[in-house]
Amino acid sequence: MINIIWVAMSVIGIVFAMFNGTMEEVNKAVFQGAQEAVTLCIGFISVLVFWLGLMRIAQTSGLLDKLAYLFKPLVKKIFPDIPPDHPALGYILSNMMANMFGLGNAATPLGIKAMEQLKMLNGGKNEASRSMVTFLVINTSSITIIPTTVLAIRMNYDSVSPAEIVLPTIIASLFATICAILIDHYIYNRKNRNRVR
Repeated sequence: MINIIWVAMSVIGIVFAMFNGTMEEVNKAVFQGAQEAVTLCIGFISVLVFWLGLMRIAQTSGLLDKLAYLFKPLVKKIFPDIPPDHPALGYILSNMMANMFGLGNAATPLGIKAMEQLKMLNGGKNEASRSMVTFLVINTSSITIIPTTVLAIRMNYDSVSPAEIVLPTIIASLFATICAILIDHYIYNRKNRNRVR
């Protein structure tokens, strides 16, 4: 569906430019946008390589495992349906750690693996289980300590203080995650009460 929307927007824009006599501006914008995209990607690569390198060091040194162990009791309370030694918990914790450090690209495969494990735990049903919904909610809001993507964009566009976004990001993402968990649990408990009636 999204592909159809993008194609429709492009076609409408080109047709409008043809009738409006602004095709030259459209051509300039296309090439300028492509050039900026390449510059932005190169800026992203340098920052992502740096943070991925730090994450690899943290993983090799066992720091990520210690952080995951620290968060395990909390995750068990949020996901009471998952058995304590199930592989899904490990993937969920790893996904949360990657998201905390702003590494969405590294978190995605871990999130997919977690969902696969949760689906197996749900008996392979196509209907999402409570744990799957909760994980999606947490993954979408995700607490972020180091917003690497935003830092890369701000550095690429010569921000005077690119790191000033860190504290507001931590506060906003923490608030979003707490609200998401509370709403998720409230809706789940409400559904259960309605079923009992």
